[in-house]
This record gives sequence, structure tokens and C-alpha cells, in this order.
Amino acid sequence: MTPEDFAALRTPEGRALLDSLRDYDPSQELAVATRLRREHPADLVSAALGQARLRQRAVAKFGAQDAFRMYFTPGGGEMATRASVASYRARRLAELGVRSVADLCCGIGGDALALARLGIRVLAVDHDPLTVAVARANVEALGLAELVEVREADVTDVETSGYDAVFLDPARRGGNRGGAARSASARGGSRATGGRIFDPESYSPPLSWAVEAARTARYAAIKIAPGIPHEVVPDEAEAEWISDQGDVKEAVLWFGTAPGTVRATLLPGPRTLHTADPLPDPEAGPVGRYLYEPDGAVIRAHLVAEVAQQLDGRLIDPTIAYVTADELRATPYATAYEITDVLPFGLKKLKALLREREVGILTVKKRGSAIEPEELRKKVKPQGPHAATVFLTRVAGAPSMLIGSPVSAP
Repeated sequence: MTPEDFAALRTPEGRALLDSLRDYDPSQELAVATRLRREHPADLVSAALGQARLRQRAVAKFGAQDAFRMYFTPGGGEMATRASVASYRARRLAELGVRSVADLCCGIGGDALALARLGIRVLAVDHDPLTVAVARANVEALGLAELVEVREADVTDVETSGYDAVFLDPARRGGNRGGAARSASARGGSRATGGRIFDPESYSPPLSWAVEAARTARYAAIKIAPGIPHEVVPDEAEAEWISDQGDVKEAVLWFGTAPGTVRATLLPGPRTLHTADPLPDPEAGPVGRYLYEPDGAVIRAHLVAEVAQQLDGRLIDPTIAYVTADELRATPYATAYEITDVLPFGLKKLKALLREREVGILTVKKRGSAIEPEELRKKVKPQGPHAATVFLTRVAGAPSMLIGSPVSAP
């Protein structure tokens, strides 16, 4: 989408066309496009159909009420923070007394919207003209223009001293928007062409620059990839891993809050597990009656030992993040399963057991196994009315299969 295409979508004709496409079926796009081109310019129809697809995909992140009023770029929609996560982060800043935020690398404006909805004044900055135009349109569409200034600029040139806090969301995908992509290139930073970037110094701007910018503010938050190594977290930062409905979405480095603290936050809730003095890894032992699968945020935050302590549990293997215990206890930080069988890995034995128990609904989980769940399902061909969960993993170093089913703690 070009800036000219986007400008056309913002005209009365473009907005009316977009409104008419709210519930269109993408599988019928050719027929819809042919019909619409009889009444509208072909370029406008193509832009509207593309935007309609992006809006439909954005419902999962922003909800229908906002998604069908907002505008998106393909990369911007993919990289935007899920609304529930952005709202949680905004509440944390509000609870710190923050009333103004410089949002650097703002993308399409998702985080700025969440902040402004709490009455926080926002300067939203991005270097890409189209992204800036989309962010400005989103602020206007949701009635928040009085609280959000959207500015096209290189974030490394922005003065942030007049703001209570700085929020930074460096680009972590090659070829997508980034608040300082041009200046990063000038400094010699390497970026991938498409796909995720795993080296924090190849973010745009690099993590080292973001950390220095964060150190100049009273409060700051840097959104980073959840797979970031713990050893690169600055000593003065709090590191938080956030999951939403069981899926790990991001990590955040907080400055000005609780230096040295690691935190796992589960949404909705929020439910938060945190410590400044992590426990040593728990010992491994035999598989008990119950198996607990810690939430991904707990695993990423290296807080499995804290959950094991709550459960009076142990690991099934020193290298595997499954906790086992002999008693069923409630915890929001792990899903519990009752285990009926602990077997050495073997497809023939598993297939025979599933056939004997008439298991047709098979959930396959793996940790420490090279077998892919879909590959296993094809080989064992489950059939029958019953359900089971099989864990492909290691127990005391040996490839193993654990069979059981989810159970709710009292």
C-alpha cells in the first residue's frame, strides 16, 4: 500500500467502500472486486480489499469494535501489540503516576491508543511516512487526537526529557517498520531481510541504544522478544515476560521500578509471579500422579522452581520444564494433568494402548523430543470416542511417553 492508496481510503468514498466490506468473504474476492470496479476506481478497490483483509485479521488483537475502525499496514498489524497486553502495560505506567509518555517506534499506534485511553498524554514517533499516516488515522478514528501527537521523525533525534516515561518498541523483523531504521543502517547495524531478528543489537534501533535512552527517563519500558537471553538484561532493569491466554507475547525491560526483579505475568488477570532472588533449579525425581505444565511466561522468566515450590513438586528431568507431584494443588501458573501411564518411547506400544482405550481425540505435547505432534498423530491414527493427552519428553534422561488428561485442582 502506498501513501497515495492510503489517502484514497481516507476519502468519503474510500471510507464508505471500506464500511461495505466489513463482512465480506475473502474467498469471494474476485467476484467482489469485479462488482466493485464497476462503480469505483480499480486502485481504490484493491486498496480497500487489502485493508478489509487486514481489519479482519486484526480482530484477534484489537477486538471487532476497534479493528473495523482502525487502519493497518501488513507489517504494522503483524507487529502491533495485542490490545490486552498494551492495556496491561499502560495500567502499570498509570499506577506509577505517569501522565505523559514518549512512545518511540510507535508503529500503527496500538500502544499509544492504550495509553491515551487512560488519560495519558503521548508523543508517538515513527520514521516511516505511511506508518505515521496510519497511526495518525487510528488516533483520530478512536477519538484520541487531543491526547496523542503523532510525529514523523528518527527516534534518535527526539527530545524526551519533558515526558514522565519513555516506551520503546524496536523493530524485530527485517524489512518492516522501525522507528530508527535509517539511523541504524548509518551506524552499520545489520538487519535480516524479512523474518524475525534474534540478535538484540540488530533491532532497529539496537537494544543498546534503547537501554541508553531508557536510562535518561524517570520510568521506561522496552518491548523485546520473549526469547531474549537473561544475561543481556541490564542490572538496573526489571525483566517481565507476559503471556495472554497461555501464549507468550513479549518481554519488557522496565526501568525505574524494581531493579533485578524477574516477573512472569499471565493475562487475563493479571496474575504475576515475581522475585528478585530466584530459587535454584529443583531436583528431578520419579513421575508422580500429577504433571504440571508451567505457563510459557513462567518458563521464559526462569521461575519454574518457584512454581515447583508452590506445588511441593520436582522436575521429571533436570533439563525439562515439567513439574511432577504426588498431590493435586491449585496454581494459576501451570496446567495440571493426571498421569495414568509412564512408558518408554515407542510408537507401536502407544498405538496399541490408544486403540485399546478407544482414544480418538489425542492432544500431543512435546518437550525434549524430536517427534512432531502431527507426525505422531499420522502414525498412531487415533480412533474412538475418548480423549487423552500424550507428552513426548524425557524422564531421567530417557525418551518417554506420559499419558494422562487435564484435571482441575480443588
